[in-house]
Amino acid sequence: MIEVSRADRLGEAYRRPVTEVLVRGFADDFAFFSEDPRILTDAFAHMILLDRFHVALVDGEPAAVASVTEADQECFAPRRAELRRHLGPVHGTICWLIVRSQFLGGHDGARPGLAEIGFVTSAPRFQGRGVATALLRQVMELPYEEFVLRDIKDTNAPALGLYAKLGFRESRRRPVRFAKRAGFSAYVSMNCRKPVA
Repeated sequence: MIEVSRADRLGEAYRRPVTEVLVRGFADDFAFFSEDPRILTDAFAHMILLDRFHVALVDGEPAAVASVTEADQECFAPRRAELRRHLGPVHGTICWLIVRSQFLGGHDGARPGLAEIGFVTSAPRFQGRGVATALLRQVMELPYEEFVLRDIKDTNAPALGLYAKLGFRESRRRPVRFAKRAGFSAYVSMNCRKPVA
């Protein structure tokens, strides 16, 4: 059975397991900093704002996560010293700079009533089992009039297919510089408005 809860309601004991799901789901994106999921979990656990993450649990185990923010809300609060302690002075500083420049601050269209869903991922052993679908369906029941997903790699067919199945439509496509080296050519953004009752 899949149960969905906000991470802060699960308690501080879930901080590390939630971070592990995030780290394993985005392992390729974090490989520059470390290929060891334990090191990445140690480095990132402090910065996750639990009240911004929703978690799908399978038999009590975190199986999928997604952040939900509105307007200028953040889902991370990175501390440079903590990142440097786990990733080393160079990688820790670079990670801190990237998180601050790429993942903090609302997007151009941010406003009350519009929720941004981000960092959607399932733990590898739960992929393909409907866990992320259940999580997103529950998130979409939250009292927002519109949802947006930003910066999905155009090569991430499973995610794009899932979002389309849930009613999201492409709203923007942003080309990537050095696409050949990056391994994808564009970031896709999608949105979904709730039907007016």
